[in-house]
Amino acid sequence: MNLRQVKYFCKVVESGSGNAAAKLLCVAPTAISTQLGLLEEDLGGQLFDRSKRPMQLTSLGQFFYPRAKELLLQAQRLQEESNRVAIGNGGWLGVGFIRSTLFSLLPNVIRHFREAHPDVHLDLVEKLSEYQVESLHQRRIDVGISRFIGEYERHPDMDYRLIFDDPLVAVLPAGHPLAKQSSFSITSFQDLPFILYPKDARSPYGQKLHAYLREKGVNPTVHHEAIEIHTAFALVGAGLGGTLVSRSMTDNNRSDVVFLPVEGIEISTSLVAVTRKGEQNKLLDNFIEILMSRGRQA
Repeated sequence: MNLRQVKYFCKVVESGSGNAAAKLLCVAPTAISTQLGLLEEDLGGQLFDRSKRPMQLTSLGQFFYPRAKELLLQAQRLQEESNRVAIGNGGWLGVGFIRSTLFSLLPNVIRHFREAHPDVHLDLVEKLSEYQVESLHQRRIDVGISRFIGEYERHPDMDYRLIFDDPLVAVLPAGHPLAKQSSFSITSFQDLPFILYPKDARSPYGQKLHAYLREKGVNPTVHHEAIEIHTAFALVGAGLGGTLVSRSMTDNNRSDVVFLPVEGIEISTSLVAVTRKGEQNKLLDNFIEILMSRGRQA
């Protein structure tokens, strides 16, 4: 399958026939027919029901068409952005981030960076910390904004810069009796259902939290596991339990949860910028400078 075949297919759908598409594309009708045949061969099925006039899309064609349109739009955007970079009218920077940074740090960093570099395209890619190094190796991103708890693996070909330490706080349902207190004792998790997150086989984050509580003599019951932090907040807000989150996440305008400092907790999370070692990139350097500056103010 190639973009020409996809383009021909979409033009046939939009114009109503192969002949009409050929006129619009300024090619021979046989070229349309040949490319459609090759596309259908690659896909393993017919895109059009040719027994009907005008031709109608088969179920495969109905599935394929909107996705083909999106593919063509993405290809066009890629070409336009690449052209701008090639002639020096812009640049590109890939930023991997964890969702929790949307609550505080990332919006400020993006705003300040865009003020300094309005013509640079920021490609923002949401990824858990454990997946960011892979994207850095693939050059899908230039920097990963990661969160770790306790010790973490440091790849020898990556640089790790601490943005700031982010203490843990308890999150409770707003209507819970313990939410009226000025602080939260870590031992209270013994009787409070625990919301574990993120639910991902490659992320040890939630398991480290749970293991730490057990080390402190607290063995909370995990009633629910959330894929990401927004879901964890929603489950807490629904009264299904409590959890621990980094303090920077407390500014999220939720009225159904309460955040409390935790008594007896000795660990915190670390927000870290991960980049390829030895990378020479002025745009990246400027982004890191803004990131570290905003982090110092957090």
